[in-house]
Parts: sequence; C-alpha cells; structure tokens
Amino acid sequence: MESPTPTLDRVAGPADLKALSDAELGLLAIELRQETIETVSRTGGHLGSSLGVVELTVAIHAVFNTPLDKLIWDVGHQCYPHKIITGRRDRMGTLRQKDGLSGFTKRSESDYDPFGAAHSSTSISAALGFAVGREMGMAVGDTIAVIGDGAITAGMAYEAMNHAGHLKERLFVILNDNDMSIAPPVGAMSAYLNGIADKGPLAALKAAAEGFEAALPGPVRDGARRARALVTGMPGGGTLFEEFGFSYIGPIDGHDMGQLLATLRAAKMRASGPVLIHCVTVKGKGYAPAEGADDKYHGVAKFDVATGVQVKGKSNAPSYTQVFGETLTAEAARDPRIVAITAAMPGGTGLDIMAARFPARVFDVGIAEQHGVTFAAGLAASGMRPFCAIYSSFLQRGYDQIVHDVALQKLPVRFAIDRAGLVGQDGATHAGAFDIGFLANLPNFTVMAAGDEAELVHMMATAAAHDEGPIAFRYPRGEGAGVELPARGARLEIGRGR
Repeated sequence: MESPTPTLDRVAGPADLKALSDAELGLLAIELRQETIETVSRTGGHLGSSLGVVELTVAIHAVFNTPLDKLIWDVGHQCYPHKIITGRRDRMGTLRQKDGLSGFTKRSESDYDPFGAAHSSTSISAALGFAVGREMGMAVGDTIAVIGDGAITAGMAYEAMNHAGHLKERLFVILNDNDMSIAPPVGAMSAYLNGIADKGPLAALKAAAEGFEAALPGPVRDGARRARALVTGMPGGGTLFEEFGFSYIGPIDGHDMGQLLATLRAAKMRASGPVLIHCVTVKGKGYAPAEGADDKYHGVAKFDVATGVQVKGKSNAPSYTQVFGETLTAEAARDPRIVAITAAMPGGTGLDIMAARFPARVFDVGIAEQHGVTFAAGLAASGMRPFCAIYSSFLQRGYDQIVHDVALQKLPVRFAIDRAGLVGQDGATHAGAFDIGFLANLPNFTVMAAGDEAELVHMMATAAAHDEGPIAFRYPRGEGAGVELPARGARLEIGRGR
C-alpha cells in the first residue's frame, strides 16, 4: 500500500530538505500538517500553534543549516512539526509522557533544540547570545528566533531588540503574526500591529517582499494590510523595528512556501545586521475544527480527527480554576473594591468568568507579569483589593516586583497561584515547584495552600478581607476532590492549618 506521506518518508533530518525542489517542499508541508494532526489526536498537546508554523518550519530548515545555524522557537509550544523533521518522528507518540518527548524545546533532547523554552519572550535574547558567541569564535552559524505577536508584547523582547540594534550583529527574528496568542493580544503593541487600515500604503517594501501583498488570498491579504501599519508607522516614518536598528521585511504570507523561501533566501544572502521578517499566519491552519475554535485548539486533549471532538474525563468535580473564578466573581459582587489582574491568561486562570460579569474590573496586562504585579501593588496602595491571578511558574517572572513593590511595602495584593505543584504533561517548566520557597521567606507575607476546593473558597474569603499585607493562596491544576462547596467562604484564622 502506498504511503500517505511519501515526501515526509524521505526526510530523516533537515539535511534531506536540501535535495527537495520547492514544489516538493510544498508537498512536504501538506504531509507534515497531517502528521501533526494525527500525532496530537493521540497524545493531546499544543495543536493550533504548531499548525500555524508548518510551512515556516519547512522553509527555515530548507534554507538554513541547522543545527550549526541555531533555530530558537519562542515558548516552544509550536515545535511539533520541527520535532518531526529533526529525527524525532518515530518518538512523537511519546509526546508529553514520562520519559518521552517534551512538549517544548529541550536542549538535552536534541542538537536541533539549541535553547530550551516553555515561557515566552526569551528567544531574541538567546539568539543574540548565540550571535555574539559566534563573533567570539564559537561554532555557531546564523541565529534565527521565531517569536509570536503575543510574546512580543513582553518587555524582555524589546530589551533584546534594543541590545541587538546596538550591537548590530547578524541575527534573524521572525515575527509569527497570527493575531492570537492564548488569548487575543492586548495593549498598545497589539493596537500598533492591528490598527493600520487607515495609515496608507507602504511607499517601498524591501526587495524580497515586493509585490507579495497583491498575490495573497483575500483573508490573508486583509491581514497583511493590517500588518502593514507596522511597516509604515506614521507618514514619512520607519517601523518601530527599524528604529531599534533592524532591517524590516514584510509582511508576507506565512503559508505560501514560495514567498517564504524567496524571502528567507534573500535575507540570508543580504543580511549584515539584525533583520526582522514579518509573517502573517493563521493559528490552527489547515484543520477546520481548530480554525473555527475560539482558542484555535491552543491546547487540546486527545481528540477524534474526523470530528475534532476532544476526549474529556468523566469526573463531575469542578476544577480548582473554575472554583476560583466563580468564587471571585461572587466576592466581587459583594465588594466593589475587588479587581483582578491576569497576564494574558484570562481563560487559563478562570478570570474570564469574572470578566463576563464585571469587564471593567478585570485587567489583562498581556505577557507582562512584572508590570502586572506592580500594577496590582499600585491598585492596593490606592485602596482597592486586587487579586493577581498568575500560574506559579509564571509568577517567577515577577519576583523582584513581589519583593520590592509588594512585600517590602506591606501592600495587600492577593496572589491567586494556579498550577501549584506538579502539572502532569506540561513538565518541569510549568511545575509550580518553587512558589512556597520564594514567597514564604519574604517579610509581611501570608501563604496558604488549599487541601480541597472547599478550603479554597474559605481562603479566598480570608484573602479578600486581609488588608494587613500581601497574601497568597495556591492550588493545583485539574479537578477538585468533589467535596461539597460552602455557600459562602468564611474567614480562616491565620497561622492555623492542617
């Protein structure tokens, strides 16, 4: 019987892509997308983000010479196609399982994963480090960072671009602009990327991108026009990225293999300093259930490929996240001083429940945990009662702000710490292993851990009424114990636990 993936079967590693024609690379992308869908249907995982970069993955590996050239995926949750064509195809069935492949990039797993990732906005800094290492004699070729439009809202990305523009080292940054991180991107940067329809046409594209927009299919062409504001800025001005010292190419269709190959080849041939290539893509591309879902199947359980229906657990117990969201909404109904802050995870933290009822009192600051913590501190100092809901492993990113802006000032910020403890398939990068250690040693801090969902309700009532200093309550990922929930939480005695 003929293989359904004849082109993919010829690829044992990226070197094999060099022997394929451009047309064959297009066929490879089709087969790679289907292989990714089939794999994730059996294992669960991050599907939508991986489907959005299939063509980009093939094009990068076809043009550059990995692993000498260092390809760094920001977050790494979109790396499944990359893993399939870098010698790990036969192990994809072990994805996100004990002793199996990581759901993110991992240095110990493959030479094609030069830098581990699972949290956002680190790729440009790491790529610049590799580039400087190359200039100082290390065995490094070109460096390529692929960063999403959600991840590029974080301050660290701009710190890295500012430094890269100063050093002027040869470096490639690919902006994967699908206008959709886990939640819709927020803030002024998102408006900069999105609000371009009235800015007028671009006077002159870089040579490699000339004429691309007119050839795009309708929906993608509209996205490119939106993205073009990034290029033009105000009349007579350059792009924000050019102000940082980058050469800008784009926007281009991230699903058109011909455009991708032409652009990457031209950039590789001509670049002398830092280059930013702006690709417009569709999260969940090529799989209708993912494209039609609100979250584009960002993270999925095992599912039926034909229907897209996910296999859910049979327990009727609510998740701790759901209990948090519903309880906070009830507390907010009783106390107008209660507000909530999330860092780009309204659904993941359960704050979408409160946002549906009190939208003006829920603040999504984007992927900016440091700002979120200090913003909450300012709210507390003003007399409000802020609940800062951030995953345990993500809260690490705001530690200086927790120390300096919250604890030392004895400000009553309430930290709701989701995903505390072990997190199953997400692995070590997402495990809430350190929050007790890094919070309990701080002055003025109260730290609580819920033994079941009923205790969580009581701890939230305790936190809401606690104005004497910062207080945190931690709870695990997943379903509760199924205990009966109280109608309303009661304040606990601080210092007594079990």
